[in-house]
Amino acid sequence: HVQLVESGGGSVQAGESLRLSCVASGYTLPMNMGWFRRLPGQEREGVAAIAGDGRTDYADTVKGRATISRDGAKNIIALEMDSLKPEDTAMYYCAARAGAFVLSLNSNDYNHWGQGTQVTVS
Repeated sequence: HVQLVESGGGSVQAGESLRLSCVASGYTLPMNMGWFRRLPGQEREGVAAIAGDGRTDYADTVKGRATISRDGAKNIIALEMDSLKPEDTAMYYCAARAGAFVLSLNSNDYNHWGQGTQVTVS
């Protein structure tokens, strides 16, 4: 049973930085991971992704401001965001998909989800 637990969200001021973490458990092989967010009144959108082989991708809205990384044990996925803007306010979700290496910002490509962590930028 794959479990994903996000942490690190909170309320910050515009221009500040935040580091979100996703602790994954219940698997033994590297998984394809992604960070998504749901802005108020909108559907989920991809923020950053890291495939099992280490490739990364970012949404245009956060390129240059976000960094996704995986620790050596590949059980913790972090999303560091800089220069936060009010429009970054959203519920942020960690997602995972096992199997062949996939690098995707499409939520439909993931089948395991965390409960989310709220980020509010003002």
